[in-house]
Amino acid sequence: MTQPARALTPALDAPTARDAIARVVRNVSIAVVGKTREIQLAVVCLVGRGHLLLEDVPGVGKTTLAEAIARSFGLSFARVQFTSDLMPADILGAQIFRPQTGTFELKRGPLFHQLVLADELNRSPPRTQSALLEAMAQRQVSLDGVTWPLPSPFAVIATQNPADLAGTYPLPDSQLDRFQMRLSLGYPSADVEAKLLQSHASIEPLRDVNPVSSSEELEALQAAAARVTVNPDLAAWVVRLAEATRTHPEIERGASTRALLSVMDAARAHALAEGRDFVTPLDVRAVVPCCLAHRLLLRSAVMGTFSRDEAAHLLTEILRATPEPK
Repeated sequence: MTQPARALTPALDAPTARDAIARVVRNVSIAVVGKTREIQLAVVCLVGRGHLLLEDVPGVGKTTLAEAIARSFGLSFARVQFTSDLMPADILGAQIFRPQTGTFELKRGPLFHQLVLADELNRSPPRTQSALLEAMAQRQVSLDGVTWPLPSPFAVIATQNPADLAGTYPLPDSQLDRFQMRLSLGYPSADVEAKLLQSHASIEPLRDVNPVSSSEELEALQAAAARVTVNPDLAAWVVRLAEATRTHPEIERGASTRALLSVMDAARAHALAEGRDFVTPLDVRAVVPCCLAHRLLLRSAVMGTFSRDEAAHLLTEILRATPEPK
């Protein structure tokens, strides 16, 4: 079952897009204090039509960040708390038979919202985690042989606790690969934390976060990002970066072609956030760690000595050692 195609959303010019992204970042910063760079990257991920994985310890603002972004763009929002007993139908919905009419009716699950927060995704077993795969890859859901398109724009922001915490299931590679970016918020600085303790923001951090954009503007931003140009020499440099991950002695499995496409989507959106309609090496450098670190399989992981920060460090070394295009 399909729906009529939507009219194309006109793209914004680069300066207008930059101002729109900055407006959303400032608005989200009302609720998530002291994390401007992480907020910008999260918004860039959505503008690049990506899905976002937030990995960090409990209590640093992952859920607040996701809901603040949804409010800022005026998106329909659903939060799904992933637990060990959550079933795929709890996320997707189901076809319900109506005896009165002799027909089936779709009972939509929370996945039929524009922004879905998959909270503590790694608390659920792989079968439930995999229910997100089709939605994230194709922006559609299949139920009983019928395909249902998801709303546009559509994005998943998932949170997960570090794998060393009890009661978690590691996300499979196929699931990790669907996330354009993985970010960690980390603890706030001492000054920010002290100010939070003196304010009432911790009681209701989202109280003053109101819409400053719209779903239509987000689609326009996405259309603008898709039009950002990439110089052939820069594209060749990104390929060399990927080749360096594939031949690095400490990396068992390097970046795939799909991973490179995610890098370029994010780099285009990052360029737009900087007010440019072309990608520079600075954009690539800004997004490579958060786009590739979760996709690499390190030899230390195979040996059981993996450090969560190791992949990012290796990518920083590769960026430093691979000459930029002139």
